[in-house]
Amino acid sequence: MLSACPQRRIVRVVQQSARRFSTNLSSDDVSRTQRNTHHHDMTSFLSYASRTNLDPTSNVYAGTYFEYTAQGALESWGMSLKRIGGINDYGIDLLGTWAVPSMPQPLKIIVQCKSSTSKSGGKGPANTRELEGSFVGAPQGWRGSGVLALLVSQRAATKAVREAFARSRWPMGYVYCTSNGKILQMLWNKKAEEEGLAGIDVGVKYDGGDVDEKEVVLTWRGHVLPTWKGDPNDHTRSPPVDSTDSKQ
Repeated sequence: MLSACPQRRIVRVVQQSARRFSTNLSSDDVSRTQRNTHHHDMTSFLSYASRTNLDPTSNVYAGTYFEYTAQGALESWGMSLKRIGGINDYGIDLLGTWAVPSMPQPLKIIVQCKSSTSKSGGKGPANTRELEGSFVGAPQGWRGSGVLALLVSQRAATKAVREAFARSRWPMGYVYCTSNGKILQMLWNKKAEEEGLAGIDVGVKYDGGDVDEKEVVLTWRGHVLPTWKGDPNDHTRSPPVDSTDSKQ
């Protein structure tokens, strides 16, 4: 079954300290990825798109833009992700780690992104099957236990998606992320709870008390999980993926 994470208003944001972790991930763990010398984040992608006159209405532009948007949104929760891909990548767009308070070591994270320009936008059961396939095609360091796959879409999960996730034997989660990087929904199945998300709940934060300015927050034992805002000296986030490879 899916984790029943009742959304509730978070009036007070309480920061919780996170332990610092280390891993032994090497570039060999992501040997299936393809190097990209053109862009590695949103800023460099926009610069590249401008230089090459990449059509902003094209699927390539929209898809890449959303992948970097999703990366930034998930990293605000403390994940450390790298955009990857290439031939036979099994649809994996982002790869990384996430330190959660319920686990002694960071979870390995696999992410597939579905922008609104894709055929199903991430809302169909077929996308659930594709996400399941990413466990088979993931690099060696992201196989076995302690791995969580996330489907990030610009649309809310449908009933069919919820049911498909609930039936799956793989630890998976669904994230509804807007085009401007605001997360409005997150859910996961029972297997994901067993792999490390047990005890984590989903809440809603209202900026300035405006009901139209809501955003999902994750809580652990009543406290909002810490977020990382980009300070390179802040080590409360998950360790970076040790790789120079990325997705073309």
